[in-house]
Amino acid sequence: MRRTERFSVEGSNSLWQLYRTISFWRLFKNTAVVEIARYIPVFPWKNWIYRHLMGMEVGERTAFAFKVTVDLLHPERIRVGKNTIIGFNTTILTHEYLVEEYRLGDVVIGDHVMIGANTTILPGVTIGDHAVIGAGSLVNRDVPPHGFVAGNPIRLIRRGNATRSD
Repeated sequence: MRRTERFSVEGSNSLWQLYRTISFWRLFKNTAVVEIARYIPVFPWKNWIYRHLMGMEVGERTAFAFKVTVDLLHPERIRVGKNTIIGFNTTILTHEYLVEEYRLGDVVIGDHVMIGANTTILPGVTIGDHAVIGAGSLVNRDVPPHGFVAGNPIRLIRRGNATRSD
């Protein structure tokens, strides 16, 4: 189950009202920083950028692969544990803009998680420690610790062995 906060809008669709919810200059800065971080090949530098310029919580030894895109509007709502790999061209969203409402939700990714390439993570989900997400997946609900999920939308392929130690 995804946990999101819902905000109704009246008039034009919610995306047309974007600058009522976030300042233009904040979005401009976030866009520039995220685009630069997508191409930096040094993991500690990326993690520093995400922590200090974007307000994200990022654990030690976490690796954001080439072209990962974090949410431009609310990156501070993303928490990633230690020793996690986020695969090539993955997108992590903390917002959804719909016609009559927009939604915000935290994304929590545990420790020792492996997220395959070209995955999209939707707002309001938690991915448990030691989980594995198959490449090309749409993470639209929580993933249990040690679980292996894949697909669009994800489905549980296998429950992992919860007796492994860190």
